[in-house]
Amino acid sequence: MTDTSSTPHHCIVLDKVEKSFRGLTKPAVASLTTRIDSGGVMGLVGPDGAGKTTLMRMLAGLLKPDAGTIRVIGLDPLQDDGQLHAILGYMPQKFGLYEDLSVLENLNLYADLRSVIGEERTTIFEKLLNFTDLARFTDRLAGKLSGGMKQKLGLACTLIGQPKVLLLDEPGVGVDPISRRELWKMVHELADEGMLILWSTSYLDEAEQCRHVMLMNEGELIFSGPPQTLTQRMVGRSVLMATTQGTNRKMLQKALTLPQISDGVIQGKAVRLILKQGEDHQQLPALLHQPGAKVEEAEPRFEDAFIDLLGGNPANESALGQIMPSVEGSPQDVVIEAISLTKKFGQFAATDNVSFQVKRGEIFGLLGPNGAGKSTTFKMMCGLLVPSGGKALVLNLDLKTSSGKARQHLGYMAQKFSLYGNLTVAQNLKFFSGAYGLYGQRQKNKIADMTKAFNFTPILNQEPNSLPLGFKQRLALASALMHEPDILFLDEPTSGVDPITRREFWLHINGMVEKGVTVMVTTHFMDEAEYCDRIGLVYRGKIIASGSPDDLKQQVASAENPNPTMEQAFIDLVLGYDQGGQNE
Repeated sequence: MTDTSSTPHHCIVLDKVEKSFRGLTKPAVASLTTRIDSGGVMGLVGPDGAGKTTLMRMLAGLLKPDAGTIRVIGLDPLQDDGQLHAILGYMPQKFGLYEDLSVLENLNLYADLRSVIGEERTTIFEKLLNFTDLARFTDRLAGKLSGGMKQKLGLACTLIGQPKVLLLDEPGVGVDPISRRELWKMVHELADEGMLILWSTSYLDEAEQCRHVMLMNEGELIFSGPPQTLTQRMVGRSVLMATTQGTNRKMLQKALTLPQISDGVIQGKAVRLILKQGEDHQQLPALLHQPGAKVEEAEPRFEDAFIDLLGGNPANESALGQIMPSVEGSPQDVVIEAISLTKKFGQFAATDNVSFQVKRGEIFGLLGPNGAGKSTTFKMMCGLLVPSGGKALVLNLDLKTSSGKARQHLGYMAQKFSLYGNLTVAQNLKFFSGAYGLYGQRQKNKIADMTKAFNFTPILNQEPNSLPLGFKQRLALASALMHEPDILFLDEPTSGVDPITRREFWLHINGMVEKGVTVMVTTHFMDEAEYCDRIGLVYRGKIIASGSPDDLKQQVASAENPNPTMEQAFIDLVLGYDQGGQNE
């Protein structure tokens, strides 16, 4: 039992809080007892279905707990809802911005709802617009803002009324590294001023920025404390190993099947492996058939500890890679090419004279800040937008004139999955296979293969809208692959899903690439960029840097920071371009 008698004014106290939903075998939140104090950002971390959003909604008074008590600054969220709403700001995952209202009109609407009027409104608006750097954009429609600017406007609207408690449910989703860094800077300032902040996230590099984290899994609190405490448990168990023969993709696939390995990801030209407790990394070259390979200890990350605490990476071999046919052709074949590609909207060039090539069996990543032009470029490359100038070629076919023929070879997974929410999983699979020209026994066989590869059997009769994000993502990928395309376009395919689901997704991608499938991907996850063979960094409509992940990191390496992360490379290259690189 939590002693609340000495509770300071700015804290949240939970005592044996439980919440279950009909149809689920386990509680969404199971007998949670903890205390959250102000004075720094508290991170709420966990995989899909951990109970993070359910807990947030109970704290905001939007859900009633089945058992236990909640006190937010001494107030009961249900009985004292009027008092609580006056001091609490809540920003859900899909924040209610009105896209056809301007920035200022949105702020005015939320000020009206909060009864902030007169001089107080003028003062708070000025402060918030400066704080979020949105003063220049007050007349712009919210729908025309980039993802990062939308999140900043959502935060500004949440801060009207100057709350003492701030609940942020995954505010970093879909936001590029520079915008996320700006969001964090703002939130740290608010925490330093004494605001109690709970930040829910599936980005584990964000968790490292928190003073304290609560790590949840299947409704239970499995760790509470400073993130560094958990990370330090991994000292000596995180290693980097470069391949001496074959590809790092093949080596990773082999490593994940070893009983000595808890987790593994690609990191540039090397593979980052996490050893199970008590294992010796000196035996890895022999186990992985990599004679003479160098294994060196790596600085442990919170993500290593997170995956290890959850029992390690459940992925081993890709069932999807096994059912995809091998693609004929040479690794030297150019299968995707942009030639002086340009797209103008009025006088604005969203894509400005962009050229690149992607070869057979490569993973090519388009990275860039929100609003940089990467999605526009991406959509032209898969035939969804017509270029204003230049050419988008797939298998040497111009998408402007031969899009039908080229599309037979393409699989496309959109950023916002184009699933039919009112059809069941089975009906979606049947619809998409039929749309790609599969009928009769061939269609039945392909649906059976995908059902087995993605373990859809338990959910075949459910509608996608009722499924966790990870299952929607698997279904969207399966739907895009029904016709066995040899070229795959993935537009932010794992935005918002947790690290374990992302690992499974990339295991499938790597399995298909080993069969010769060519992949073009956009992502805001810099650890995912490490899986790419080559990267084009798009900014202000141009490719400002290109090369392998290690090439880009070397471009910003310095005596002070000889081993920059992919995120540091992204930020430094973009800021460097702004600071005069474009004039060189």
